Amino acid sequence: MTFKQIIGHDRQKDILRRAVSADRLAHAYLFEGAEGIGKRLMALALVRAVFCQNSTGCGECASCRKIDHNNHPDLHIFAPDGQYIKIDQIRELQRELSFRPLEARKKVCLIDQAEKMNPSAANALLKTLEEPSDNTLIILLSSRPDSMLSTVRSRCQKLPFARLPQQKIEEALQDHRNLEPGDAHVLAALAEGSFLRALGRDQEFYLDRRREIIKSITGLSQASILPLLELAKAMAAEKELIPDMLEVLQSFYRDLLVFQQGYPEESLVNIDLMEKIRRISGHEDTASLLRKLEAIQSGRKNLDRNVNTQLNLEVLLLHLAA
Repeated sequence: MTFKQIIGHDRQKDILRRAVSADRLAHAYLFEGAEGIGKRLMALALVRAVFCQNSTGCGECASCRKIDHNNHPDLHIFAPDGQYIKIDQIRELQRELSFRPLEARKKVCLIDQAEKMNPSAANALLKTLEEPSDNTLIILLSSRPDSMLSTVRSRCQKLPFARLPQQKIEEALQDHRNLEPGDAHVLAALAEGSFLRALGRDQEFYLDRRREIIKSITGLSQASILPLLELAKAMAAEKELIPDMLEVLQSFYRDLLVFQQGYPEESLVNIDLMEKIRRISGHEDTASLLRKLEAIQSGRKNLDRNVNTQLNLEVLLLHLAA
């Protein structure tokens, strides 16, 4: 993908284009920002511009095509091996950088999820960053740069990436995925500025399962405890999806609160459920909605604290059924 094809991040494109044009690239960059917002695409677009035989990142020459197929001999991509990026991987990076480029002007090493370097790997990389070579370029990508060694961060030129505006994602979904405006709005709102979330596996979940989850939750009653316990058990069985389920619930109860305060419909997330939002908001008041939103937030925190999953969900559903 070329700079031109990447949606948004115009400031970052301009900075990198000018650096390539003036042959003033830094020896190391840290692209930092939320997951799925385009950092990796931008890094590969930069590599393409550096390697391109036409010096434009044309996307058509042999070098650009090799980048697209991940088989360019001067591009080396590293990612966590299991839970961490390990020192053996950094030593492999250092070995690759010790050789001269085979085809391009520079050798490029791209380190994805750089915050997952273990301490020994980070310290090993630090030595490479302290003694840069003219014919190498290192690009670190991180969604949690504060988790990295400060000494590693300080030796890279930082390029922050902001979340993409909801309107841009919404327009792209309609133009490139032929989604209906309502579906595009919901996906863009729930994606939180991430194309990866809007276009990936979350798409089906947020369009179809979202409606099922909201229907199940809003049908609960404290007077009938068995369906509540069965739903908590079913949700607990899909452990990997629980954070997404809670996010869906948070968006719905936020919509109820926003609707009650008189905000326009376009400011809501679940605009395809307007009839349900109007009906349920008539049975809630501000205090009850705030309590339910607080219960959802508490449930999300408990997930990170390794509280018993099913018990956590049972307590949450009791609050939501109140």
